[in-house]
Parts: sequence; C-alpha cells; structure tokens
Amino acid sequence: MAEKKQNSMKTWAAVFLIISIVMGIAMIPQLNKYGKENVMVSTENEFMYEKSIHIMVMLLMGFGFLMVFIKKYGYTSITATYLVVALSLPLYMLIRPYLWGSVANISITNISMLLYAEFAAASLLIAIGGPLGRVNTSQYLLIGLLFTPLYAINEWFLFSGEVIPSGAFLDTAGSVMIHAFGAYFAFGMIMLLTAKKETEMSVESSRTSNEFAMLGSAALWIFWPSFCSALVAVDKIPLAAINTVLALCGATLSTYAFTILIRGKIEIGDIANASLAGGVAIGATVADVTPGWAMLIGLIAGAISVVGYAIIQPRLQKATGGVDTCGVHNLHGMPGVFGGLVAFGLVKFPLWQLTGTILSVIFAVVMGIVVGFIASRLGRKETPYDDEEEFGISEYTLPFDFPHKNMERCN
Repeated sequence: MAEKKQNSMKTWAAVFLIISIVMGIAMIPQLNKYGKENVMVSTENEFMYEKSIHIMVMLLMGFGFLMVFIKKYGYTSITATYLVVALSLPLYMLIRPYLWGSVANISITNISMLLYAEFAAASLLIAIGGPLGRVNTSQYLLIGLLFTPLYAINEWFLFSGEVIPSGAFLDTAGSVMIHAFGAYFAFGMIMLLTAKKETEMSVESSRTSNEFAMLGSAALWIFWPSFCSALVAVDKIPLAAINTVLALCGATLSTYAFTILIRGKIEIGDIANASLAGGVAIGATVADVTPGWAMLIGLIAGAISVVGYAIIQPRLQKATGGVDTCGVHNLHGMPGVFGGLVAFGLVKFPLWQLTGTILSVIFAVVMGIVVGFIASRLGRKETPYDDEEEFGISEYTLPFDFPHKNMERCN
C-alpha cells in the first residue's frame, strides 16, 4: 500500500510539473499581445507594489498559519498553502487577458495584474479550507487548477459589464467575489469530499497549534487594510484603511462578547477566526461608508461569525453531511453575503446588487459540487487530519538526514 501511494504521488508530481511548464510557455506571447500599460507615476507603482507584498504575507503566512490549528496537520497545511498560491498566481495571469481581451488593458507586467491574481489565490485558499485535512496534496492542486478559471469567470460575470451593467455591482474589496465565492465553493465541495466516518471524527487541535493559528490570524488582521485598499482610488485610500481597521475592531470586540454569551467561556477558535469577519464584511463598501458605519458592520459581522461557529455549523453539518474543517462558511460565507447586502443602500440599482450576489453564490455552490466530484475520483485520504501519509515525519528529521544525536554542537 505504501509503495502504491508513493507511485501515485510521483505520477501527480510529474503531471503538475508538466502543467507548470505549459503555463510558462503559454504566457510568453502575452506580453506582445497585451502589452499596453496604464501610465503610472513611480509613487503609484511603489504603492501598489507594497500592497502586493502585504497581501502575499496574508496569503502565505496569514492563511497558512491560520490553518495549522489541526494538531497533526501543520506540514500539509503550510505546504498546500504554498502550492496552491504558486499555481493560482500564474494561472490567473494567464487566463485573465484572454478572458477580458483588450478591454482590461492590463498586461502581465502590471502590478495590478499581480493584485488581481492575489485576490484569486485568496479565494482559492478560502475554498480549500472547507475540505482541509481530508484530501491529498495532489487533490489540493487539482482543486486549484479547476477553481482559478471558475473564479476568473465569476469575476468577469460581475465586473466586465457584459452581464451586469458596469458599475451596477458594488464589491470594492471582494466581500462577495472573493470571500463568499470561495466559501460557497467550499460548501459545494465538502458534500462530495466528506466520508461518513469523517463526520463522526473530531478535528484535534493543541495549545501549540492554536497559538500558531493565532499568529496567522494576527498577520491577516495587520495587513487586511492593505487588502481592502489595494485597488481603490488614491483619494479614498485613507478612508478605506481606516474603515477596515474599525471594522476589524468591531468584529474583535463582538467576537469576545458573543463567544462568552453563547459558550460561557472564551473559545480560542472564535477569537482566531470571527475577529476577522469585519474585514470580510466591510470589503464591499469599504470606500463608500463612514467610519462609524464601518465599525457597526464589523460588530454585526463578528456576531454572525460566532453564531455560525457555535450554533449554525453543527446543524449544517448534520443536514448536509459535509464537514467544513476551517468553518469558512462562518468566517467568509455569511459575513461576505452580509457585506454584499449592506451595499444595497449605496447602489443606484439594488436589484443588480441582489442578482450578482445570488448568482455568484449559486455558481460557487454548483461548481464546488462539480469540482468536489472530480477531486473525489482521485481517492480518499486514508488517515484524515494527519501529515504522516505524505510526509516523512520524525522527531529528529533534518534536511540531510543527519542523525540528531550524532551532530556536533556548533561552537
């Protein structure tokens, strides 16, 4: 069985190596075909570059460490984060110019393209949080390969002007497009990627794994203002940053209150996750509301998230048979939809806002079911929530297999 597993891992490693080479070759003609650049002064380029690096910290360190709360699954959580980001960024940059054509006027050498690709990677990381721990590394990559073009299609649907009139749908920092789409995509997948025995298993964490998760949460909290203000008009950047911080403050305070009111004690999982719900919900209207409203939106989002983790998730799991490992529906799904609904009072045509929100959620669930079915054909993880099946796990393992006890102390 072990040899069969290793052969399968080698096969999929070779497959994704070939896919990576093909992507690189396919991107070569893009610079010539879509080479027009928006004229930006050096300070604007520097500003956007800084935001892109902040978001990269969120992707690799924030999301990565937030998902290491599973006691024996830290290696896979971090590795899967690296892999799906590394796959999604170039894949999105390959797809977008062909999907949008010259209308987008963004080439692969524009920092804006990198920012859009990072948003796609963020939505993908949300999506894999649903089945986290129950699929193999190759399945995470397959999900990323299928998710990224579907995300790009949904983005085109909402913002290209071809389906919903341009400017009729307000979602400045992706409450619906990034967060809700990724969460409801996960909701669709987990119904196909949860075995019956897994619904009865507990997802074990430890004091140490939860402390690392809090480190990831802190990284997300710190850099979320950069995420929300990355593509807003320059004159609205201060408002967007302040609104994001205040929404996060509101969610954090609300989380503290509701976790005690509902559970009787503070649940560290609520603090690590629901405290971020304000950043999710404020995304749609981050540049269009006043700071007071931003904090109120965060307070409500934090309450929604805690109620989701404590009350809704167990009932939803029983009803659907799907296990949402990271509770992405509670952190990104419901707060994301709430953020999209808040925009109703700020758009000229609320019906288009409602249409975009509903259709985006439906599209995410349906495509999640399809991708979940495809991924499930690759088999099941024999030991859920454990690294050992794919990683060499040893207390003293070092990069060059030197026995720890024989290593000389460095003087």
